[in-house]
Amino acid sequence: MSSNHQPIEQTVERISDGVRRLAAQLLTPVSVDQIWAVLTDYDQLSAFIPNLASSRLLLRDGSKVLLQQEGCQQFLGMKFSASVELELEEFASEGSLKFKMKKGDFRRFEGTWRMRTMPEATALFYELTVQGCLGMPIGLIEQRLRDDLTTNLRAVEAEARRRASL
Repeated sequence: MSSNHQPIEQTVERISDGVRRLAAQLLTPVSVDQIWAVLTDYDQLSAFIPNLASSRLLLRDGSKVLLQQEGCQQFLGMKFSASVELELEEFASEGSLKFKMKKGDFRRFEGTWRMRTMPEATALFYELTVQGCLGMPIGLIEQRLRDDLTTNLRAVEAEARRRASL
C-alpha cells in the first residue's frame, strides 16, 4: 500500500433478512468541490470505477437524477453482472448525494456519498444498504461488497487527484 493512502475505516452491519449496511470513509487532501465534480460526472463513472461496466445519465430534473448502471465482476470463477436504475438526489450545499434503486437486480440497493471539510483534509464517506435477490447468497457477496466499497472510494479519490493535477 502506498504511503499517500490513508487507511479506510469500514463497518458492516448485518440486518435481518439478508440486508447489509456497509460504510466506509477515507481522508483525502482533495477538496470537496473536486470530489463533487467527479461523483456527479455520471456518464464518465465507468471510466474510472472498477467493476462498473457502464453508467448512463437518463434524466436530470434540478437536483434529481436518474441513472442506468451496469456492474460486472468475476466472482468464484463466474461472471456476475447486475443492472440497476438509480434515482439520485444531489445536495450540493451539504456535499451529499443520496441514491436509491428504482428497479434492478437487487431487492434493495441504496446509500449516500457524503463529504465533509476537515482542518487538514476532506472526509469522503460512502454508505450502502443492500439486499440481494432471492437466491443470491448475501454472505458470499458481502466480502465482495466490502472490497468494492474500498475500491470505489479509492477510485473516486484517485480520479479527483488526477483531475486536480491537470
